[in-house]
Amino acid sequence: MLLASHTGEPLEAGLDEAGRGCLAGPVFAAAVILPPDFAPRYLNDSKQMTARRREQVRLEICQEAIAWAVAEASPQEIASINIAQASYLAMHRAAEQLQPRPTHLLVDGNRFRAHAAIPHTCIIGGDAVYRSIAAASVLAKTFRDERMRQLALEYPHYGWEQNAGYPTASHRTAIRDFGPTEHHRMGFRLL
Repeated sequence: MLLASHTGEPLEAGLDEAGRGCLAGPVFAAAVILPPDFAPRYLNDSKQMTARRREQVRLEICQEAIAWAVAEASPQEIASINIAQASYLAMHRAAEQLQPRPTHLLVDGNRFRAHAAIPHTCIIGGDAVYRSIAAASVLAKTFRDERMRQLALEYPHYGWEQNAGYPTASHRTAIRDFGPTEHHRMGFRLL
C-alpha cells in the first residue's frame, strides 16, 4: 500500500522523471500534489503498470490532483549540461508550474539539485512507496511516451512508438542504417 505523505504537509509534491536512459527524445519530469484521500486502485510505480493502466490512472490523476505539471529538458540541453542535470532541470520546471506552490518536494531517487525556495527529500524507490511520487511517475512516463509516438510519425525508422527511444537492438540498427536525428542524444553512445 502506497503512503499518502512523508512530511504530513498538505502541499507536499511528488517528483519523478522518465526517459533518463534513452538514446533519443527529451527527458520528462512531473510534479504532483495529491489530496490526502486520493488512492486509485491501480496507482503504482509506472514501470509496474501496463500501458493501458497507466493511461487510466493518468486520467484520474489529472482530474483529482490538487495540482500537477509536466515539463521536459531537450536533447540539446541534455548534451549541454548532462542527463542528471537535465533531469533536475525538468523537475524544477515541473515544480515551478504548480499552483498552489508546494511546501515540500518528495523526489524519487538518491540525488537532486536543491530548489532555491522549496525543501526536498530524496526517496530511493519512492515511486513504489509514496502516492505522489507514483503519480508523478505515471504522468512523466505517459506524457513522454505520447511525445515519442508523435515523433515516430516524423521519424518512422526508429520504432519510437514501441521503444520510446530506449536502446533496443532495433533502435540501434536503425541508427546505424539511417543515422541519428536531431532528437538523438549525441553525448550518448548510440551504437
